[in-house]
Amino acid sequence: MKIERKELGEGAVAVMESGRILLSDAQSAVDLIMSVRYETGCSRIAIPKPAVEEEFFRLSSGIAGEILQKFINYHAKLAIIGDFSKYTSKPLKDFIYESNNGKDIFFAESEQEAVERLIHAK
Repeated sequence: MKIERKELGEGAVAVMESGRILLSDAQSAVDLIMSVRYETGCSRIAIPKPAVEEEFFRLSSGIAGEILQKFINYHAKLAIIGDFSKYTSKPLKDFIYESNNGKDIFFAESEQEAVERLIHAK
């Protein structure tokens, strides 16, 4: 796992790189949040889609809810970077749309978009 701190204006985002799954359940979310805070001081995290357990994107599994609740509880913001066009589930598409119009969780197509959304999130 590699963490790079990116600063833009007055904010900073931890951008993750990993060849393995980093988010698979609630405990992995807490571990990630705490590791990133310790190593970078950031509470805004951008992570590539391949580092997220695929079951996350099947909303009925409940994994997304468990993971995202930890980000909310620990006052952390998350952007998942990747191509989400392969998913045809209307609930997932609606969830992505609503998240992108919120202030804590984002689904971005590029690292630059993820960093900008996280920096500008209130």
